[in-house]
Amino acid sequence: MNNAQIAETFENIAGLLEMKGEKVFTIRAYQRAARTIERLPMEVGDMLREEQDLREIPGIGKAISEKIAEMVHTDELKYYDRLKAEFPDGILDVMQIPGLGPKTVRRLWQELGVTDVSGLQAAIDDGSLATLPRLGKKTAENIARQIQFQRSQSKRMPIARAQPICDRLIASLLDQCPGIHRLEPAGSMRRYEETIGDIDIVCTADDPQQVLGTLVNMPNVADVLRHGDTKASVYLSDGIQVDLRVVHERHFGALLQYFSGNLQHNILLRDRASSLNQSLNEYGLTDKETGAIEEFSDEATLYNRLGLQYIPPELRQGVGEVKAALEHRIPTLVNVSDIRGDLHDHSDWSDGRDPMEMMVLAARERGLEYFAMTDHSVGRGIANGLSVERLERHKAAVRRLDQDIDGIRLLCGTEMDIRADGTLDYEDDVLEQLDWVVASVHSAMGQDAATMTERIIKAMHSPHVDVIGHLSTRLVGERQPIEADFEAIFRAAKETGTALEINASPERLDLRDSHAARARELGVPLVISTDAHTTEGLNNTRFGVGVARRAWCGPSHILNTLTYDRFHEYLNMPKTHRTEAFARLARA
Repeated sequence: MNNAQIAETFENIAGLLEMKGEKVFTIRAYQRAARTIERLPMEVGDMLREEQDLREIPGIGKAISEKIAEMVHTDELKYYDRLKAEFPDGILDVMQIPGLGPKTVRRLWQELGVTDVSGLQAAIDDGSLATLPRLGKKTAENIARQIQFQRSQSKRMPIARAQPICDRLIASLLDQCPGIHRLEPAGSMRRYEETIGDIDIVCTADDPQQVLGTLVNMPNVADVLRHGDTKASVYLSDGIQVDLRVVHERHFGALLQYFSGNLQHNILLRDRASSLNQSLNEYGLTDKETGAIEEFSDEATLYNRLGLQYIPPELRQGVGEVKAALEHRIPTLVNVSDIRGDLHDHSDWSDGRDPMEMMVLAARERGLEYFAMTDHSVGRGIANGLSVERLERHKAAVRRLDQDIDGIRLLCGTEMDIRADGTLDYEDDVLEQLDWVVASVHSAMGQDAATMTERIIKAMHSPHVDVIGHLSTRLVGERQPIEADFEAIFRAAKETGTALEINASPERLDLRDSHAARARELGVPLVISTDAHTTEGLNNTRFGVGVARRAWCGPSHILNTLTYDRFHEYLNMPKTHRTEAFARLARA
């Protein structure tokens, strides 16, 4: 089994144990293990083969380590098989429907006889689900929508799953093939799309056959689809296809470009080449009159040859970028190196895995100038949210670390629930003692658009709410976004001086690129935050930056590109002055 399959097994175990009413700490142990394994930079199978002790990984104890080893060596877990045998065969599929927690699934099973998704749909259709206490017609309609959403999803993989697979694959190729000169992901991965169809990789190397042979012989290859002189295609046990092309250095730029733009972008480039009496393909430009081929070892030279400004991969969508490049209007986009602070992070005070000090030190190690500790508010009982008393102790701990740890400034904060009626989890006298407040929707996500819009805008009018976190609440490929008038919310954000978050957690990517672009157009300050629950989660900034780049955002559109002094100046202003002030501070 690979990491993704092991993580899924542990998530399923946690859900089944919750259905049984097991102790909370046991359930959370499996949930933490699943999150940890899913984000590991290498396969646990490789770690075991190298005789590494998995117990050295935070959150992996002796029992979990033994279960991982059993799955790696036998492709099964007897404990999981015994646990599943206590439940109907289709119950795990029902648990995958967003909005249905294990306890609700147990009620559906015991009170309505629902044991699979088709039975759940039947209970919705005949009205029996809506009659259950604490569910009702509105919940039944929301669940029906989620079932339809899941059925409509393509076989594309969310980038949250695909990126770690790609990272491990590239690391393994580089480790085993020292003759590789250049190795780049292409396609939708390089464009930071939300979902990935397959993984495209372009390479130059001294010995192409060694590289291609290394790929087809990797232990997680389930099927070899092609193995030629310059290309290999395989299907991984992770559930995704990989296409690797190894070419001569002189072809690298043209090939990388060809496999990095989407279909419409490449059509526009071919049209541009044709207007210059050239034909463009993956090998370069061919003069239509003479047949002479012009080759390109880098993309920038190719775009320049077409009379175009270089177009970053994230913008290669076929929506105005070629015209902008022709007119030299492609902006300087934000980079990971521009981000100076992370403003949404969790520790083991709430539902994070790692201690606060460890999170802060990891943030400093990554070169951040400032860092907000925003553990959950009291309303998130499932996330061990902080009561007012615990928040006071949390704040004191942050202040102590701010004094004790040099090289980074800390902000006392919270991720606070926006309740169903738009009121907030903490009173004003509590909030005014905090440096930074993230307000987020975590419940009652099925409200109609008008109610949800009013709810969020009401929270924005609080003088203490600095930013709205993961606005649409969606989970890529798993949970639909809320229904709301986003244009009205963006305009209210500008009016009230409330920033909007681009949540860089790859499961969320929320705001999405189109929403971030509209907020940028209106001048709303945007914040790229990781929503990290582990030290490894701090590496997810790149995903948020990818969204911002797809939204044509430069550093001047992102609040946490400001130096700490300028960011502090921004925070000290009345909220209603902040939108205008940010534009000035970002230009300074």
